[in-house]
Amino acid sequence: WPYASLVLTAFAADGSPLLLLSDLAEHAKALAADDRMSLLFDGTVGHENRLTGPRVTVLGSATPTAEPAHRKRFLLRHPSAAAYADFADFRFYVVAVEKAHLVAGFGRIKWLPRQAICGESSPHSPLAAAEEEIVAHMNHDHRDALGLYAEALLGLPAGDWHMTGIDEEGCDLRLDGQLARLPFDVPVRTPEEARAELVRLVRVAREKGGR
Repeated sequence: WPYASLVLTAFAADGSPLLLLSDLAEHAKALAADDRMSLLFDGTVGHENRLTGPRVTVLGSATPTAEPAHRKRFLLRHPSAAAYADFADFRFYVVAVEKAHLVAGFGRIKWLPRQAICGESSPHSPLAAAEEEIVAHMNHDHRDALGLYAEALLGLPAGDWHMTGIDEEGCDLRLDGQLARLPFDVPVRTPEEARAELVRLVRVAREKGGR
């Protein structure tokens, strides 16, 4: 019968979910027999009545991937996974999303097509190709900017925030086990456009009272 489990997820440049699973896990065995699957993303934490909070179920098919960009994106988001990512029984998967079911609260329910979930970005686009360099640069030279993003723009606690990824629609931040998403106002498709948007967001954060 159907079997549900808890897994870590990351995302490809186009928004497709990425997984790292052991062949020994029950859910990996299920995927080997039938690659159809679903992922529940729960946004109900902090709501007094959890049923009033948002959640989305993403439906698709999961297949193993050897794309280097997928591996890099997953390990940047979940650095602790590097301890077992190279074990012989572990492999990365990418989920080809078909649709999603969004419950935003009581009576606020709708199906979403793939286009509402995933973009068309390629792992070989100019921005994706420069992602590792951009992330390293921001983490090494602009840690203060990352703190501004988290505190002034996202209302998150102060701390040593790191960038774990960047794509056309935003960038991902991490503080220990806490993950955050900073959306861009406009899509960025090149490293130059990304730099301009990151600089603009620093100005916005300072105007909002950041340091």
